Amino acid sequence: MIETSQRSAELHRQLSEFMDEHIYPNETPIKEELSTGDRWQPSEIVEGLKTKAREVGLWNLFLPESELGAGLSNYEYAPLCEVMGRSPYAPEVFNCSAPDTGNMEVLSRYGSPEQQDEWLTPLLAGEIRSAFAMTEPDVASSDATNIQSEIRRDGAEYVVSGHKWWTSGANDPRCKVLIFMGKTDPDNEDRYRQQSMILIPMSAPGVKVLRHLPVLGFDDAPHGHAEVLFENVRVPASNMLLGEGRGFEIAQGRLGPGRIHHCMRLIGLAERALEAMCRRVKSRVAFGRPVAEQTVTQERIAEARIMIDQNRLLTLYTAHKMDQYGNKEARKEIAMIKVAAPNMACQVIDWAIQAHGGGGVSDDFGLGHAYATARLLRLADGPDEVHRNQIARLELKPH
Repeated sequence: MIETSQRSAELHRQLSEFMDEHIYPNETPIKEELSTGDRWQPSEIVEGLKTKAREVGLWNLFLPESELGAGLSNYEYAPLCEVMGRSPYAPEVFNCSAPDTGNMEVLSRYGSPEQQDEWLTPLLAGEIRSAFAMTEPDVASSDATNIQSEIRRDGAEYVVSGHKWWTSGANDPRCKVLIFMGKTDPDNEDRYRQQSMILIPMSAPGVKVLRHLPVLGFDDAPHGHAEVLFENVRVPASNMLLGEGRGFEIAQGRLGPGRIHHCMRLIGLAERALEAMCRRVKSRVAFGRPVAEQTVTQERIAEARIMIDQNRLLTLYTAHKMDQYGNKEARKEIAMIKVAAPNMACQVIDWAIQAHGGGGVSDDFGLGHAYATARLLRLADGPDEVHRNQIARLELKPH
């Protein structure tokens, strides 16, 4: 691990030991549990592991510069995020899974004391879960100014109408609140002041979960991703976050750390895929010698090692720059890792699938789900093309 604070190093050790003792041995039982009965109910095994994690202090490790979490910097938290990314179940066990982390960061930074009491406190306690409603099926959401959803003031209330999808977590029966992005001032000359974010209880009349959306065939139950319709949903005016027209401001504060988290989790996922690949090729023989001795295999292992380490160093550098100079000054690096890490993970996992032969595309090794996760993240939190355009603009600006 890259040198960091003593506290981060100790948490890294504790987290790794917890993974070895409790997470990895339970992956198959959790998968089997979810394959029987109602997949959209929480896993009893995961709920039990949450209790263990909380008892040993491995809880709410995110929230940089906040007394509500572990108080770690982005740089200190990043290696921990990598460890959690090695298993699809681990982030939730430690109450560090998206979109809850991003929503808790928003509430911590921008929420009123009343909003924090009602929603942040139970989220931090792991008593409820949440969702984030931004992407819309009827417009190109790569340009968030395209948002068509409406947030209209009506006396002491706001009336919310819109059609969202890829609202991660809205299928979960524990999801009690979501953060909704829509337009309060569609005629504002400043396109970035048209949007606002508002808190909507899932129980509010007019909120309709239409269906869950699988990712390359994986439903990610009991969390999942949903298509949601909002029909004249009324919420108190006090549910507005920060103020009208400040949706993009909140989004930038939310997405910077969130992208670090995604990238470090992907690095952990790629590491595990590489480990699986190495074990597989050493145990299989083809054309009279171990697959590990085939030069094409060795080249792929070497390239994977190079790519993973390059991405880890770039992501840690980005986290350090965010800590030192703020998200705005690190926006080019944030965009760079958001392009680099998912593409790296897709390639490394693809090589691991190839090394496993037919087994690689089965459910036996978890590589299919790992690939779906990595491929999704070339779109989530902004597609590659948008980030590349931003990187190019920032690179051209001094010239």
